[in-house]
Amino acid sequence: MSGRQVTCYQYPTCGTCRSAVKQLKELGWEVDPVHIKETPPSVETLKEWIHQSGLEIKKWFNTSGEAYKEMQLKDKLPHMSDEEKIRLLASNGMLIKRPVVVGGKRVTVGYKPEHYQEVWGR
Repeated sequence: MSGRQVTCYQYPTCGTCRSAVKQLKELGWEVDPVHIKETPPSVETLKEWIHQSGLEIKKWFNTSGEAYKEMQLKDKLPHMSDEEKIRLLASNGMLIKRPVVVGGKRVTVGYKPEHYQEVWGR
């Protein structure tokens, strides 16, 4: 045990999530998986993570997901306040781009191997 632990909010059948977890483990992290659909992060937690990530709220949406498309969010998001967007994300884990990896002050959304190397490889 390295004592280096991250929490990974993921969807277990998501291939991208599995690749992310595999890379995190290769980089020496112990991964605590959380099923994002069954246990979505709260509004307060999302506010903190969004701030820590430095990303715009719209980057947190899973734009290729069924829920996003069914709710026609492409057209609705531009007219919503930040608070409304965060509440929406907290209400349905499937709207959140995954995986979300949290460790200390670091937060990443989505998965790009080179970005993981940069953020989690140190």
